[in-house]
Amino acid sequence: MSLSGKTILVTGAAVRLGRSMARGIAQAGANVVLHYGQSAEAAQELRFELETLGIQAHLARADLNEPAQIEELMAESLSHGPLYGLVNSASIFENKGLTETDLDTWRRHLQINLTAPFLLARRFAAAAAAAEGRIVNILDWRALRPGADHFAYSVSKAGLAALTRSLAAALAPNITVNGLALGAVLPPSDDGDIRAVLASVPAGRWAELDEVNRALLFLLDGPAYITGEILHLDGGRHLT
Repeated sequence: MSLSGKTILVTGAAVRLGRSMARGIAQAGANVVLHYGQSAEAAQELRFELETLGIQAHLARADLNEPAQIEELMAESLSHGPLYGLVNSASIFENKGLTETDLDTWRRHLQINLTAPFLLARRFAAAAAAAEGRIVNILDWRALRPGADHFAYSVSKAGLAALTRSLAAALAPNITVNGLALGAVLPPSDDGDIRAVLASVPAGRWAELDEVNRALLFLLDGPAYITGEILHLDGGRHLT
């Protein structure tokens, strides 16, 4: 199999992990639709960079808090041709426990981290019809071991893990749906204690961005007999 000439939509592609994964997909020869919310300048810079690889890179802005804009995002993405892949990478991550989690925080996490991937996957599947396709949901090791910290985030990612498996059953056999559960890849955006993070990682180090990209490409370009799987790339953190 090859991703050459195929088009993949990556949400949250302008910054951090989404940016790196979009770059890895483009380096594998695929065309990329780069979704962004507020980071227009970063998205445009990435587009110029990726086009030097000889692939097509398209920008698509959408506020994932708004269902109507999610529909417009998918319509814009499909206007460039059929989509082969969807990578649900965009998410919000707030370090709030139960008592700090108000209803607005709860709703925002569920909307962006769970409802948006649901709406995008449903529209992706409808557009694909009988064609082959791949969906990869970016999870967190917390999704399978939710705790008291990052309360709304952890619950939303646990829901995304369940959605991944339900979609895999619903969209078989033509569309595979898998999850990539990440651990310590980039320093926390919420100023978390870096030393405390590594103390909980059996591998004793941060993941390299290339390791994330290779795992993602395996799920996008590997055996079609793998679906409903959640692959942990967390240095064993989910075991501790």
